[in-house]
Amino acid sequence: MTQPTDESELLRAAVQDQFLEVIDRDTAMQRFLAPLRMQPLGREVVALAEALGRILAEDVRADVDVPAFDRSNVDGFAVRATDTFGSADETPRQLRLNGEVLSPGVVAQQNVESSTATIIATGGMVPRGADAVVMVEHTELERGERLALRIRRPVTAGQNITFAGTDIARGETVLRAGVRLTSREIGVLAAIGRANVEVFRKPRVAILSTGDEIIAPGSVPQPGSVFDSNAPTLAAAVAELGGEPICLGIVPDDLLQLDAALQSALQHDAVLLSGGTSKGAGDLSYRVVRELRDPGIVAHGVALKPGKPICLAVTNGKPVVILPGFPTSALFTFHEFVAPVLRAFAGLPAAQRETVRATLPLRVNSERGRTEFLLVSLVHSETGLAAYPMGKGSGSVTTFSQADGFITIGQHTEQIEAGREVDVTLLGHELAPADLVVIGSHCVGLDLLLSELQHRGVRAKSLYVGSTGGLTAAKRGECDIAGMHLLDAETGEYNRPFLSDDLRLLTGYRRQQGIVFRPGDTRFTGRNAANAIAAALSDPHCTMVNRNAGSGTRILIDQQLAEFLKSGQQPPGYAVQAKSHNAVAAAVAQGRADWGVAIDTVAKMYGLSFLPLQAEHYDFAIPAARWDRPAVKQFRDLLAAATIRDRLRELGFEL
Repeated sequence: MTQPTDESELLRAAVQDQFLEVIDRDTAMQRFLAPLRMQPLGREVVALAEALGRILAEDVRADVDVPAFDRSNVDGFAVRATDTFGSADETPRQLRLNGEVLSPGVVAQQNVESSTATIIATGGMVPRGADAVVMVEHTELERGERLALRIRRPVTAGQNITFAGTDIARGETVLRAGVRLTSREIGVLAAIGRANVEVFRKPRVAILSTGDEIIAPGSVPQPGSVFDSNAPTLAAAVAELGGEPICLGIVPDDLLQLDAALQSALQHDAVLLSGGTSKGAGDLSYRVVRELRDPGIVAHGVALKPGKPICLAVTNGKPVVILPGFPTSALFTFHEFVAPVLRAFAGLPAAQRETVRATLPLRVNSERGRTEFLLVSLVHSETGLAAYPMGKGSGSVTTFSQADGFITIGQHTEQIEAGREVDVTLLGHELAPADLVVIGSHCVGLDLLLSELQHRGVRAKSLYVGSTGGLTAAKRGECDIAGMHLLDAETGEYNRPFLSDDLRLLTGYRRQQGIVFRPGDTRFTGRNAANAIAAALSDPHCTMVNRNAGSGTRILIDQQLAEFLKSGQQPPGYAVQAKSHNAVAAAVAQGRADWGVAIDTVAKMYGLSFLPLQAEHYDFAIPAARWDRPAVKQFRDLLAAATIRDRLRELGFEL
């Protein structure tokens, strides 16, 4: 990507045009839908073998009965029920066997008369005269001049028989238009003899990613490059809604190329562009879209968070949408604005959103002036559901995948206090509770343990809010396990002094915290940790990256900087708070900071130098009432397993 070379180019890059008009969500949706025909795009007939996932375009009525005949449900003997009355082990009833065997598909040649029986298999056609089937287990054969059947248990009329039309009656509507065809529906269609089925045509949705920094997954990343996660995600979302995604690749920030790509994309039923909505330097998508007519752009800028810069356009009945480039913003605005249109085009009914009540364990701040959709993860507590905000921002790739739902914060609300009940709109149709909930400090060793549990069929949910946050969640009964590494300054002991009476401590492992820096940095090389920190504090150009408040590492950092902080000073970068060891290491490795505190395992992953500071204990606080829960016991057993302990040692941990 080229850099500005003179003052005029710098000025043009620095000055960002304003949105055409920031409007509320309802107005934007009304303007967007007005020029669209919210109905299926057409129909087509496909073979049953090609129908999986398609949307049924017609009500389907059965032309036949299912079953088409009276069918035996068991292996046994077709009889008249009255001939079995009074039979018992001591007083069996004897019947004469007819000379045929009714396997499935065989039509009886003999009627079942009084005091006779016919051998019949499961699925066989019940012969005329019979009104019940005796299971073979309740009979015995008597050999003589002629085989005879002795019945030791009576049956009633209709017993062990499925009568014609019991499952599906001729003329019955078995499936209705708008149903997505799964294996179950296809089984019904096959059962009534349908070889072909009429379905709605899939809307073809062109997907374009834009930006010089965007590269395809599998490419070799360069400094500043970003893998294209939006296009694969949007393609999957389109397919989930019954559409056919047409991925047209990545278009660089070039007006001519982008215009040509848009014209090609308009051959399809809808167009999605990702990025280039903010009207800043390099954001060109809106410039080509604004040339569209009939009617063209209907909304550019919606009072939403995330998703404010979305651009909505329609041309000749085709929706053209520029989604924000950040992944969470792109997905949220897709589901808010695009999904309803694609559902209508595909013939799907409007989505019905489900909500649950939950308590916010943390205070939430919001920005006045726009509606905010705050993604949350739900966990079961002793008093109901707790909704933990997923505070990773609109640029996060994982936020949407890990969230259970979202809360809607009105545009006039600035703050929601901790402990308040809120309505959570679920992202899925139902809330599937995890077998194990882990809240607290993150560690790659914990990642190993949870991955192993997943392989063993234990569904685990992890929320990383720091040691203090995890301990608080455990005390409130909102988690099964809290990962923690808190040092008590008075006793010098880790973790145990912080436990309340209703918590138990599961000993984990030790890990080495220390100063991480880029190899060759003479301000740190050859020094011990204490001297390195002193050298860093004496250099106003030496920038640190801090950890988030409440984390065990932040407590350790503040202890090391105690005297410096008491003087009213802060080292450069102190206000920059990373939320994990990996984030600290990445900031140092990429040159955004010169030093930070992280564990040695992560330092090795990022190729950084390391000065040992303190061996800390990473343990697990567990509510006493949950100690013997099956999933918690599996976690405890796993941590004690020799093979797992060896793997933890390989990662650099001490046990």
